[in-house]
Amino acid sequence: MRNIMISIQYDGSRYKGWKKQKNNEFTVQGKIEGVLTKMTGVDTEVIGSEGMAVGVHAENYIANFHTDCDLSIDKMSNYLYEYLPTDIVVKSMKEVDERFHSRYNPKSKTYVYKINNNKLRNVFERKYVYHISEKLNLDKMKTVAEVLKGTHDFQSFHTLTANTKSTTRTINYINITEDNGRIEIEINANEFMLNMARVIVATIIEAGQGKIKLQDVEKLLSEKRESEYIPMAKTKGLYLRSVQY
Repeated sequence: MRNIMISIQYDGSRYKGWKKQKNNEFTVQGKIEGVLTKMTGVDTEVIGSEGMAVGVHAENYIANFHTDCDLSIDKMSNYLYEYLPTDIVVKSMKEVDERFHSRYNPKSKTYVYKINNNKLRNVFERKYVYHISEKLNLDKMKTVAEVLKGTHDFQSFHTLTANTKSTTRTINYINITEDNGRIEIEINANEFMLNMARVIVATIIEAGQGKIKLQDVEKLLSEKRESEYIPMAKTKGLYLRSVQY
């Protein structure tokens, strides 16, 4: 049995997220599994590195699958490129150790949020970049980002409904860059809870809009409890940039 790791780029605009649903909704995992099953002749499960929400995009999503298929990596790659829809591309494939597991082995993951902070929206980017016409204060955004870095209990920064063993996570870095009104917020953490990246991005944006102060963010971190108000950034500007193993 071969274990194949794949790196995927996809446009999440028309999908119901990554994870295949019981009601056969339109998902990225479902699409890839369908093509692999056709290629191998047997049902093939694809293990994803992250549960991606509806509308979130991926630059380098990592997954793996096990197969007895004897096709070469090049032939499998060509098959996927031919039969997958044009908004999903398997960028690379390689055979890995049988113990490799895309979901359980990551050391960290990186998300990026893309903002058009110019006065006018760009109609060609409306599905991929979030438009904010009012000028954001980058200094305030970076100040809040510094507070969020490190190991904290992020109980106030997720939308999980079920109890988890721990809500403590480590944010290794948050980089905020701006170029001609284009802002990117890049977040790397050891692990993300449900919608954690979107909540953190929204918190940073609200700091840039003057809606939330540094002291408010510090209070959310210290209270270690569910917040009554959890802002969430729109999914269309969010991308899984990379997964580190």
